[in-house]
Amino acid sequence: MHDQPKLTARQQQVLDLIQTAIAHTGAPPTRAEIAAELGFKSANAAEEHLQALARKGVIELVSGTSRGIRLCSEAVRSINALRGTQFSLPIAGLQQLTLPLIGRVAAGAPILAQEHVDQTYCVESSLFAHKPDYLLKVRGMSMRDIGIMDGDLLAVQSTHEARNGQIVVARLGDEVTVKRLRRTAQGVELLPENPDYPVIHVGPGEPFAIEGLAVGLIRNTLLS
Repeated sequence: MHDQPKLTARQQQVLDLIQTAIAHTGAPPTRAEIAAELGFKSANAAEEHLQALARKGVIELVSGTSRGIRLCSEAVRSINALRGTQFSLPIAGLQQLTLPLIGRVAAGAPILAQEHVDQTYCVESSLFAHKPDYLLKVRGMSMRDIGIMDGDLLAVQSTHEARNGQIVVARLGDEVTVKRLRRTAQGVELLPENPDYPVIHVGPGEPFAIEGLAVGLIRNTLLS
């Protein structure tokens, strides 16, 4: 069992503010918002407290975004239980999703058929702006130039509708593929994001269906 993280009064205030923001807005606060709410002189002071919380294993800091703060579920639950703290609204950052990982899809069978499920993963819901229904293992490098690599796990929201320009999981006869959707007067085009791969043209009457929308990506090495 891990030791209970010991927080200073200020660190606890910052943690409470993060939890409250996520509960009410679905997103963590920025450094500037933390500083303004708690009366710090600058966003740098907020950053110092965030770094301290990260060292104590209470949060994770994600570089490259002003709201890149993730709650570490076990540590936060432990602190809240010790203090008797309860939030009246669900805390999105602590919610976990259980998602099936879909392997190869048999011809003509529903993509979520039990025989297609290789295993399941529990992941933090805060990773995704829109709730996914399953993970699909990416095969090949046709979407390389937008960062979708062979072996990645694509988070997919089940739907049969999509707009031009969205990344979709599409069924073409016996094959399921990930491409960018473009509808034209002549039919549907499925666009790769790698010049080494051809555009797939789907004419009227040809077997085609949208199975879902890409809503996130997990690099498979994180889950191995």
